[in-house]
Amino acid sequence: MSAGQGDSPAGAPSAGTDPRVRAPGIALPSPLAARRLVQAPPIDGARIKERPGDFLVEELQLYDPCGEGEHLYLRIVKEGVPHHEMVDILCRHFDVPPGAIGHAGIKDRVAVTSQTVSIHLPHKPQVGALQDPRIQVLWATWHANKLRRGHLAGNRFSIRIRGIEPVRAPAIWRAIGQLQRTGVPNHFGPQRFGMRTNGHLLGALLLAGRHEELLGELLSTRGSAFPDSERPAREAVDAGLYHEALRLWPRGLDAEYAATRALHRGADARAAVRGIHRDVTELWTDAWQSAVFNRLLDDRIAAGTLASIEPGDVVSKHANGAKFIADEAAFAAAGDESLAARAARLEVSATGPLPGTDAMRPLGAVAERERAAIVALGVDPARLEPGMRGPAGDRRPFRIALSNPEIEAGFDDHGTYARVAFDLPPGAYATVALREALGDGLADASRDAARS
Repeated sequence: MSAGQGDSPAGAPSAGTDPRVRAPGIALPSPLAARRLVQAPPIDGARIKERPGDFLVEELQLYDPCGEGEHLYLRIVKEGVPHHEMVDILCRHFDVPPGAIGHAGIKDRVAVTSQTVSIHLPHKPQVGALQDPRIQVLWATWHANKLRRGHLAGNRFSIRIRGIEPVRAPAIWRAIGQLQRTGVPNHFGPQRFGMRTNGHLLGALLLAGRHEELLGELLSTRGSAFPDSERPAREAVDAGLYHEALRLWPRGLDAEYAATRALHRGADARAAVRGIHRDVTELWTDAWQSAVFNRLLDDRIAAGTLASIEPGDVVSKHANGAKFIADEAAFAAAGDESLAARAARLEVSATGPLPGTDAMRPLGAVAERERAAIVALGVDPARLEPGMRGPAGDRRPFRIALSNPEIEAGFDDHGTYARVAFDLPPGAYATVALREALGDGLADASRDAARS
């Protein structure tokens, strides 16, 4: 990775010559998880995702298709295929727009994943078999409704951990056992924040309407660290040579390309940002919300209150996701029905915010801590009050249940490994559970390769 701010080469034109592209005027704390619940020493040298076959994901269906309707449901297994590429393949094969494709969630790229997708085909055309060797169709049937995001019971993961000796398996198993008893801290993983780990900063600048600084972070050399492969394009942007930058951006950087093209055509900063696909800008907003959540979750772990319910908390029922305020009436329950007893059984947990205009608000000291976290992540809380234009927001449990764990150690053609398997609910990250069990030394080979 190349350094960001202040790293322009000697003699290059000033990056400040175009007022539409400015260096970010704020520095935000890291959005990544900083605390662990498991107190065991880290296991050094552990690596995951060296190859797709080491990371298996099985989507657990929420319901079975009924066999009738306008939506074709496919159960597919894909290997090493990014989500957007899978959607493109399905669109071309069935001759439909992206909006016709439904899915319950985005799966890992460097993995072998099994999931259900839907394709809206009201006229039920005759189509042949998919020809891409990386995608296999296990079954196909019809259903009345499009498969929506979140319509899954969870995911089962089976992960080979490389770089460690099999004798470390008992230590990993003890950590997994603790997480099964106490719940897993529900941090958002590094992939939530993009390959440059700056999605939260882009989201904060977007929410604050600081479009010139957003373009500086996205396009220039003066923002966060970036891969060396992007340096020629970024230096061309710094020099105002947008036509040249369009030629130099590496493939796959659609947001950077769209913004550069808009600047080349004379758009102002706001219009250049608005020209970026909405799916991308929503990911930036999601990343900022996730950074706020991770910060507050770290605070609960540090305070020893992860498994507790505090006065004013917004509490979630794990069975159905229903939420309520931990007010005086809620604390009035006693015995097995007390909030403390229900939390100890992992029936309920406190939640943290994905801040937005419609999100349920806590009370008292909990509300003050959430406002402070929003400010620390660069956004005025007034922008997120009801009635304002902004993300709707939501609440997310601070911890989630890990179930059906397994572990084994072995040796294959690629060397020794420890294989762990477990189920997690929708929206939870297997890499976060592994970080809890193995420590911050755990390396994701797929991210390391993408940065190089």
